Amino acid sequence: MAFSMPWRRLLQHLHILLFLFIFSSVHFSHAAVALYHSSLSEWQDGNHGILQSSFIADENSNLYSSNSLSTDNTSIILASERTKRKDPTKLYNYYTGGWNISDEHYWASAAFSAIPIFVTALAWFVGFGAAMLFICCCSCCFRQRRYSYSRYFYAFSLLMLIVFTCTAIIGCMVLYNIQGKFHNSTITTLDFIKGQSNYMVNNLQNFSRNMAGAKSLGVHQVFLPAELQAKIGDTVKAVTISSDELSSRTSLNLKNIDNFLKSVRIDLIIGSAVMLLLVFLGFLFSILGLQFLVYCLVLIGWILIAGAFILCGVLLLLHNVAGDTCVAMDEWVLKPHIATAIDDILPCVDAATATESLTRSKEVTSELAKVVNDVIVNVSNAKFHSPIAPASSNYNQSGPLMPMLCNPYESDFRDRKCLPGEVSFEDAPKVWKGFICNANVISGQEICSTVGRITPSIYREMTAATSTSQNLYQFTPFLINVANCSFERETFSLIGTDHCPGLERHSKGMYYSFTVFSASMILSLIFWMVYVRERRHRWYSKQFIAREGQAAQAEENKL
Repeated sequence: MAFSMPWRRLLQHLHILLFLFIFSSVHFSHAAVALYHSSLSEWQDGNHGILQSSFIADENSNLYSSNSLSTDNTSIILASERTKRKDPTKLYNYYTGGWNISDEHYWASAAFSAIPIFVTALAWFVGFGAAMLFICCCSCCFRQRRYSYSRYFYAFSLLMLIVFTCTAIIGCMVLYNIQGKFHNSTITTLDFIKGQSNYMVNNLQNFSRNMAGAKSLGVHQVFLPAELQAKIGDTVKAVTISSDELSSRTSLNLKNIDNFLKSVRIDLIIGSAVMLLLVFLGFLFSILGLQFLVYCLVLIGWILIAGAFILCGVLLLLHNVAGDTCVAMDEWVLKPHIATAIDDILPCVDAATATESLTRSKEVTSELAKVVNDVIVNVSNAKFHSPIAPASSNYNQSGPLMPMLCNPYESDFRDRKCLPGEVSFEDAPKVWKGFICNANVISGQEICSTVGRITPSIYREMTAATSTSQNLYQFTPFLINVANCSFERETFSLIGTDHCPGLERHSKGMYYSFTVFSASMILSLIFWMVYVRERRHRWYSKQFIAREGQAAQAEENKL
């Protein structure tokens, strides 16, 4: 009698099994459809936002020319095809604003791409809650003990319980490993962007300090023109404002991105740990036959799984946004524009400020070289008191004539080649050192007591002016890159080739692994109830058989 009705036992649990397979299939089908559309969009946008190597290798192209940055007022939409999704905040019309992490409509449309997962969460919460309510009502209205059970169904439920518990554990381990890799990828990417921003800010600040220092430089009481000194002050102020804005804006943007990613990571770790603990306890309580505790865990798991589905949707959202960002960077690198949404990551310095700084740098470099050369010609190399030089110019200078400093620019700031007999910025301090005389201070003025063309104080002033002029000259390539946004283009191209593949791969892996983990959690939860119920029926059956045997033994004794 105890083993003759396996199919009747199967029919008694058919409503549970049917519910199990409906929800698991819905969850997996929606997940596959969502990721299919995401992957298709990535493929259409070209290699998942990865830069083509030809872009980096083509050194002879005009990619970094001063005219490569578009400064017109025409707006450019980044990743327009990939981000064309329905926007629930605009009556479900398609979002057409492109990639823009500062736009709430972009986030709404990106979140809508994960709507199948959120609907699954709601369906699970309502459907499973209704199923539990129905089972409770049936149990209360038709309370009776069943003294028959199927060994096959009991073994099957135990096997499924073990399988899905192991699957949940493995899925959790894989999830933890992948989220760690994704976290490392995001930290590396954000640190790289922050490092690039700090490099630019530090260079702008160093340039500003050199410009400010040049304003007060002079050689033997010969200074830069007053008009140029005023322009230097304006340039220093503009560069300081731009560097401060770049630093604060980049820091704020990266902080917001980092906070969002950290919150997702913390929620993922805490949720996974709690669910894993629930799987362990559910398995343990089911094996021990603690039916009341199992039902309590089922109630907790019911809520946690709904939250897990929501977190799955967030992970899909994160994956889509990461892909959108890589595609947007790729498109911006190929066609740079000012004042676009890409500024939310690493903004370009104001083009007018950068161009003005470049022009002023060349002008100051050239004028400092002229100041040094004027002193060499009219003072150091003079054989008599020059009428245009100060009265202190005659300090008993003598000996071979000093070489002049090479001015790297023409009067129109085009590059100029050094003439024979001129010394470069690098060689000037060493060469001029051989023209220093021993000087004595007489009436507050240095007077040469040996052969030489310059006193130690004039040498220090010349080398200071030469050093500042050299520093400003060396900033020229940097300022050119700043003016046409080449620095940002190089940064985003490196992100596309070195960081985007890992970000997209790990974000997709997190979604897949958490989906498997959540599905395993559902199946484990259902087989907790099935197994603990079968175990109870098995116990009832053994008790019934024992009583029947005792009753039969008593009848035999009476006879």
